[in-house]
Amino acid sequence: MPRSRNTEGAIYMSMAMAGFSASDALSKSVVAYMNAGEIMFLRGLFTSLLVYLIARKMGALRSWRIVLRPVIILRIICEMFSAVTYITALGMMPIANASAILQSLPLVVTFGAALFFREPVGWRRWSAILVGLVGVMIIIRPGPEGFTAAALLCVGAVLTTAGRDLATRSIDPEIPSLMITVITAISISFFGALLIPVLGGWQPVSATSLGHLLLASVLVLVGYQSVILAMRTGEISFVAPFRYTSLIFSSLLGFFFFTEVPDSLTLLGAAIVIASGLYTFYREAKRRVPPIAQESAPRSPV
Repeated sequence: MPRSRNTEGAIYMSMAMAGFSASDALSKSVVAYMNAGEIMFLRGLFTSLLVYLIARKMGALRSWRIVLRPVIILRIICEMFSAVTYITALGMMPIANASAILQSLPLVVTFGAALFFREPVGWRRWSAILVGLVGVMIIIRPGPEGFTAAALLCVGAVLTTAGRDLATRSIDPEIPSLMITVITAISISFFGALLIPVLGGWQPVSATSLGHLLLASVLVLVGYQSVILAMRTGEISFVAPFRYTSLIFSSLLGFFFFTEVPDSLTLLGAAIVIASGLYTFYREAKRRVPPIAQESAPRSPV
């Protein structure tokens, strides 16, 4: 594949991570004024409307009965709890720290794929997963009293997001992605509405907060579309590692808008997690190369 296609794919992936990071920052900016349930309800409402209109225009809508399929239900449940745990964690810890913990997602997905789908994972990738978990522990740094609530919530978000990704792999490929997104967005909005009285009740919403959530919804859609374009444009082994640019965007947003500066241990832990993830991507790409291609590859003189 021409190098320019890979470069284009990397740009799309970086754009996606910028969109997701900005959406998280906008959600974090309103956490002080409303609870996670209210944020999920309003943001989900906007997202549902936007995705529904896009899906309708593109002819991607299908029978609503597909929501009754067990794997769809599992994906929705994972997405619900991923949203509430991560949004709550954003209100309790720096956005860069939350993003750094989230970087362990590819490692957790690899672990889940080996556990539930029996995908082959060699000792090198198992080692990378363990090293990555060490990096997460450095970021979390449990004290004498144990893990903080924010850290546990963020880890919960990683686990449920990994569950969502694994469930997605089992969904019938004939079901359009936009239809799944519509169902998920509506479900998250409904779940958020149920959580509002549990988390403290409805709080007055200012025009500024409403605008932030509307923009967050648009940025989420931009992120999803950019990820799709990235995966369809460049080689996955080249494009996927650019997911880690989200940590750069989150750190910059945290510094400029919340005056948050990651400490040295957080940066060290993030570096370990990212290095482990990059090595996992490398081993996965090498595993996919046919043996004949590996044997015929040019070798350096000894």
